[in-house]
Amino acid sequence: MNRSLLLPLLCLLLAACSHGAADDEGEAAAVQGQVAVTTATPVQQTFHDTVEAWGVAVGDPQHARAISLAHGGQVVALQVAAGQSVRHGQPLLTITPDPAARNAYRQAQSALELASGELKRTEQLAAQRLATQSQLASARKALADAQAALEAQRALGGGSAQETVSAPADGVVGTLSVGLGERFAANAPLLGFTPAHALVAQLGVQPEDGARLHIGMPVQLRSVYGNQAAFVGSLRMIGQSVDPQTHLLGAQVELPAEAGAALVAGAALEAQIRTADVTAWAVPRGAVLHDERGDYLFQLEHGHAKRVDVTLRSPAGDPVGVQGPLDAQAKVIVLGVYELADGDAVRESTR
Repeated sequence: MNRSLLLPLLCLLLAACSHGAADDEGEAAAVQGQVAVTTATPVQQTFHDTVEAWGVAVGDPQHARAISLAHGGQVVALQVAAGQSVRHGQPLLTITPDPAARNAYRQAQSALELASGELKRTEQLAAQRLATQSQLASARKALADAQAALEAQRALGGGSAQETVSAPADGVVGTLSVGLGERFAANAPLLGFTPAHALVAQLGVQPEDGARLHIGMPVQLRSVYGNQAAFVGSLRMIGQSVDPQTHLLGAQVELPAEAGAALVAGAALEAQIRTADVTAWAVPRGAVLHDERGDYLFQLEHGHAKRVDVTLRSPAGDPVGVQGPLDAQAKVIVLGVYELADGDAVRESTR
């Protein structure tokens, strides 16, 4: 080939290579400083708004009772322990009445025998016209009063050497207030008793959630331990003061009858109180971040990340529900969001 033609051809080749290298450098410069992200389109959706709560199953204070006796005595036998399930009529404890009650019963017996004898003598005298009708009426009244006094002492336990206290219904012994051999006074509580199927859930909720709750809301409850099925109760009471120990607002849930077969008093519970449904933006869970200013996410606008502060309204599941000034036309950044700051340049990844 003619050398005069070879030289211009080499120059053209070198110029083409230099132009290609410049294009590669320009593309690299355009990508440099950008964060590769993936995005999702936010959509409006109706969420079931809930309030989380925790607590325990306890005896319903409207049905629980303290068993006591109208007379004093001494415990000579204990047939149950605290927390034990019992059947109707099952012996709980055995007591011997107070000596004073036994003495009062014997005195009432003597008074009845005396009044009975006096009535017979008065009737004989009246038959002989040696006693008036007024005296006869008084003797009959004295006998009736003596019979009533004896029945009262029998009801007070003085009529038997020992007395057995039995379960008034199927249920659970809550607490034992007396021990074996212990003496107790009249009307002193002996034990606490909760009838079967008379449990409620005593819950604690965050104080700021109290304004969202009202009586009658459905509550889904589940035992913290085990794989027991969930059941639905009804919100019965909302406290108006914060517990100084837990710093939570008290709430009480009425449990269905079938819960008594699955729960025992003291069982730990987790609950979801369903409040009013709410319309919010549905976004992937990974798109929502949190810092000292609260919850937020990033939207992609003109190649840059824009921070949008939001309120997390439905945190369960994926997607989650958020409320805030989102642009319906701008996509929400999902992957790569942890590397971003407000205003950073971003590009959508094709992978």
